[in-house]
Amino acid sequence: MSALFMTIDTLNQPTSVLVPLYAVLISQPQERLTPAHCHASGQLFGAVQGLLSIGAEAAQWVVPASHCVWMPPHHSHSLRSHGPFAGWSVYIDEAACDRLPATPCVLRVSDLLRVAVVRAASWNGQLQDERQARVAGVILDEIAAAPHEALGLPLPSDPRLLRVARAVLDDLAGEHSVAALAAWAGLSPRTLVRRFTAETGFNFSAWRQRARILRALELLAAGQAVTSIALDLGYDNVSAFIAMFKRVMGVTPGKYGEGWE
Repeated sequence: MSALFMTIDTLNQPTSVLVPLYAVLISQPQERLTPAHCHASGQLFGAVQGLLSIGAEAAQWVVPASHCVWMPPHHSHSLRSHGPFAGWSVYIDEAACDRLPATPCVLRVSDLLRVAVVRAASWNGQLQDERQARVAGVILDEIAAAPHEALGLPLPSDPRLLRVARAVLDDLAGEHSVAALAAWAGLSPRTLVRRFTAETGFNFSAWRQRARILRALELLAAGQAVTSIALDLGYDNVSAFIAMFKRVMGVTPGKYGEGWE
């Protein structure tokens, strides 16, 4: 990755311009699965749509497209998309990470950050000029200023519980009972409930509810109507969905969605 961070000194350029980042857009028709790894550079990454499961050294998250993950240099992380993947990454030279968060975290993606990343990705790693360096500066400023949000959805580490969690994430409208899921995973219902709570900090019902909230945030960011979101998440009663959302997020889905208008 070191070749991507370059000092530009062309014939008609009296001063050198340091452009300390490299951005890419990625799209593939299949699920994206990246094993644990780390970079000498920092990395900011997110999805264009859908949810990402992110594993970090001390945390695991499920992150909607309205948010992104900041991973400082030398921090191990893994990634899994739920379904086909369309996303983006920005790799940032370690020397430019001093004023950025020192620990992995989830950040809300501003419209300005999203547009600047798309512009930076269009450079294709080519030599960059002062104008492009200013765009890179905007990206760094937006990362530094972005609010941290506790949108993480803890994932269990036990392989059988993780299998259950992923099955739920892949079918959030499903109403599979704890007993049915436990039998499918080869556990007793009591063991599933007890160990799921111990490993995630949430009882199973609250965990599934939190997963639905995250999916709702992604759909709100895409401009989908609240009624449609409620139906997609398995709610027969739209009012029940709105009440659940407000209880967890403190505002109604419509009010929260105003942040994307």
